[in-house]
Amino acid sequence: MSTNAPDLEWLDGDVPRAEGFGDTYFSRAGGLAETRHVFLAGNRLPERFVDRRQFVIAEFGFGTGLNFLTTLDALQRIENPPELTFVSFELYPMTADQLVRALGAFPDLQDLAVELVGSWAPRPGWNRLEVAGATLRLGIGDARELIGDLAASAGGRSANGPSIAPVDAWFLDGFSPARNPELWDADLLTAAASLTAADGTLATYTAAGWVRRNLQAAGFDIEKVPGFAGKREMVIGRKA
Repeated sequence: MSTNAPDLEWLDGDVPRAEGFGDTYFSRAGGLAETRHVFLAGNRLPERFVDRRQFVIAEFGFGTGLNFLTTLDALQRIENPPELTFVSFELYPMTADQLVRALGAFPDLQDLAVELVGSWAPRPGWNRLEVAGATLRLGIGDARELIGDLAASAGGRSANGPSIAPVDAWFLDGFSPARNPELWDADLLTAAASLTAADGTLATYTAAGWVRRNLQAAGFDIEKVPGFAGKREMVIGRKA
């Protein structure tokens, strides 16, 4: 079975914009710095990697893979890094050529990007890739359906999805909630909370009121903090 690649417009030469959602995959002010500010610092990474044997990150919106590669880059900079499992969901996976062009904007990540692209052949359903010693479990399809596989596997009820340990950190990185409300759905966030470790955290670039309320209803304590590149607010959270 084939996948549906996104229709892209390229801004400033190397910033992909999804025409179907009218939104960019990363900030024109600097995608790498944005990921480090929002998703790593927002989840207190890489400091939480220290003295851990394993660590699980889950993400809504794989996109270009920038968050994944930035996390690997941070992991490689510490001594005795934990074994990383990175679970991500993507409805419209890019082609290898699209990934190459998008990730070409980040020379510091090129070695990792080459390794990712070299194993890139996503198929609908669950895919397993090994990149730089980390395991990427990539779900291609509707996250609202695929997350049920994880929940069932965690409860020992299904072999459809990967069996993972409780999620230590969530990267909530769907397109704008106004344009991609499916990835901010209350039931989806409740399912995410059910998979989260007792001390698990989350971070997202948006501070939309209805998203905050959905996160609170799902079982997260949330806090608004300064966003990236002059954006007034973003949200971080911890499982209540």
